[in-house]
Amino acid sequence: MRWHDGSVGISLQNRVDPFDTIFRTAARGTMLGNRGGALHNSDREIVRGYKSRRWITYVLEFRGRRRIESLYRAVFPRRAVAFAAGHRPCAECRRQDYNAFRHAWRRVKQQDGYPLADDMDVELHPARIDRGKKALPDGCFVQIEGRPYLVWRDALLVWSPEGYERRDERPKNSILTVLTPEPIVRCFRQGYTPEIHELGRFLNSR
Repeated sequence: MRWHDGSVGISLQNRVDPFDTIFRTAARGTMLGNRGGALHNSDREIVRGYKSRRWITYVLEFRGRRRIESLYRAVFPRRAVAFAAGHRPCAECRRQDYNAFRHAWRRVKQQDGYPLADDMDVELHPARIDRGKKALPDGCFVQIEGRPYLVWRDALLVWSPEGYERRDERPKNSILTVLTPEPIVRCFRQGYTPEIHELGRFLNSR
């Protein structure tokens, strides 16, 4: 079994990209995910994309425990990718993010009370494989000519497992293929802002 930081090389096909494709790479993970059970068999071959509708993301370390990769966990090279793949924050180790996400969800639905985890998972699950085309808020991923881009302010940032490679101007009045599931997009529109790494050099450029 290999530590999450990639220090012993690649042993599992468990990285997830914004297309929700599971692949191998030497890029280090910044977030772990669970999809309800093992995705691999005993020979470390992928046999399913998920086992249940509970797709959640964990931090790498929590209360002194350092989590490691296993046959049960997906790994995200960048945190924003987890949302594009359809995962929500863990209610235990990411409690602040989880509560903020629930608050945004409540506003989207105009509910009196806060949703339970199961309520969100029931709606999220079918949307993970029903990715439409629409105008987007910051933090979403889109596909252009087969490549994933992060939508941020007036730009589109080209994504790769090693980081964001290039800043392109955000096209006006364009319809793009959306990779982020719609319930998460709606939460972004209601004020939930995902944590985005490595943006400084792009935001200062014109």
